[in-house]
Amino acid sequence: MTSGKTAVDIKLTTEIFDLGQKDVTVVEETGSYIQKGDTAVLTFTEHQEQGEDVQALITIHPEKVSVKRTGAVRMHQVFRKKQTTENVYRHEFGTMHMETHTDQIIFKQLKEQKNGELFISYTTKMNGEGKRRHRLTLGFQHAQ
Repeated sequence: MTSGKTAVDIKLTTEIFDLGQKDVTVVEETGSYIQKGDTAVLTFTEHQEQGEDVQALITIHPEKVSVKRTGAVRMHQVFRKKQTTENVYRHEFGTMHMETHTDQIIFKQLKEQKNGELFISYTTKMNGEGKRRHRLTLGFQHAQ
């Protein structure tokens, strides 16, 4: 079991499926990983090409995953397997109400010789409009 803060290289891939279209976003950053008991915490900064950076804090518990983002975007999204959660997504263009229904959460802890990974499959509804399917894959490994 890891204790203390470990520097990690992070690759966050987000896939959004909407009306037959697929939009893929990839973020690669360096961050930190802490494992305490059955809870893991990942932190990193998304460096934006234009505008203010976004700080991400991802807390992984056995029963839920919490994603807090601050900076250019502000939101606190909670994922609970087979449940719907709600949050408010704030960005420079305004505020949106978001419903998230989580289908699947798979988490592999970071080990000495093994990379860690968080996978979440979910659907969202923004301001009560049509559903969009999402796949989030967050891979992380000891920083090089």
